[in-house]
Amino acid sequence: MESLSAPVDTLPPAPLVVPLADDTKAPIKRVDSSATLKRVLSSVKLEDNPVDGSMPQRRRSSGTLVTEEVGHADTLEYRIQHVELTDSEEKRVLSLWHDLPLYCTDEYGLRTGSLNFVCEIPRCSRKKYEIATDEPGNPIKQDEKKGQLRVFKKGDIFFNYGCFPRTWEDPDFVHPDVGVGGDNDPLDVCEIGIRIVPTAEVRQVKILGVLCLIDDGEADWKIIAIDETDRWAPELNDMDDVERLLPGVIGTIREWFRTYKVPDGKPENVFGLEERCMPKEYAMHVVAECHQAWKGLVTQQKPAKNLSVVNLKDLVMEADPSTDAPPQHQLDAYNAPAGDGDDEDGGIEF
Repeated sequence: MESLSAPVDTLPPAPLVVPLADDTKAPIKRVDSSATLKRVLSSVKLEDNPVDGSMPQRRRSSGTLVTEEVGHADTLEYRIQHVELTDSEEKRVLSLWHDLPLYCTDEYGLRTGSLNFVCEIPRCSRKKYEIATDEPGNPIKQDEKKGQLRVFKKGDIFFNYGCFPRTWEDPDFVHPDVGVGGDNDPLDVCEIGIRIVPTAEVRQVKILGVLCLIDDGEADWKIIAIDETDRWAPELNDMDDVERLLPGVIGTIREWFRTYKVPDGKPENVFGLEERCMPKEYAMHVVAECHQAWKGLVTQQKPAKNLSVVNLKDLVMEADPSTDAPPQHQLDAYNAPAGDGDDEDGGIEF
């Protein structure tokens, strides 16, 4: 399958540096990212469309998609976002949380089995980048605490870390298997491929399994996945394959999350599910639950607690054909109809 990104040895166009209006000399760097996002966002366009629970219509985007860096790296103001530039140079911000489809589809609109992964923290790095869920447009920023930029004091992370778009771990939904609610963030992903994925890049991945970290009394699920273009991807289809071909990887990921806060003077983290890394089928259910929760969030069926939904007034969501109904307990939690699948009347669903 075609990758979302250009080959590693393909050099991107030279960045375009545009001074800010206030002439603070903080640059806006724009790099053409059409090879990364054009295909997956080809049916997404932003326009006024108040979120009232009705199903939006598909619209085709004709602009140029670019990755935009605003401000200077290693500052509190630094942001990375994806924007669409129209022929008239009008800029529309694309949220990597809300606008990017979760499930990958082919040219016929059928699911391929892969999911879109947004990388926040590249492998072999330690700056704690994350999607700003509380800011309009949800750019990626470096996390901060008390005015200080955060890094992993434990050291470099050894996998690509990010999240799935259009997912949300609902704090009010107490998962029956772990007994606690979600952490109010998109669903986290640990991508174990060889390639170092840059911050804000989107890759298509295969789901392999899931760990459940219990962080400050909240469920913080960690999906284990691999880039579908990785050399190991054809041989890895479930956790049994990972343990057989890449022994020790899951245990090392588990220990990373158990101890990464210790250098900050905090106790070790704990895990739910008896610390087991659950198989692919279970992980897919977790994804479906979090996707269903996200639907409730963006249609205002669930309150947005410290989350920015300003950009949702401009959101037109593309079709997300479904062949798998979410687990019954999640459907009951959101009063969703059983068999949440394709609209037989031809309507567009999330």
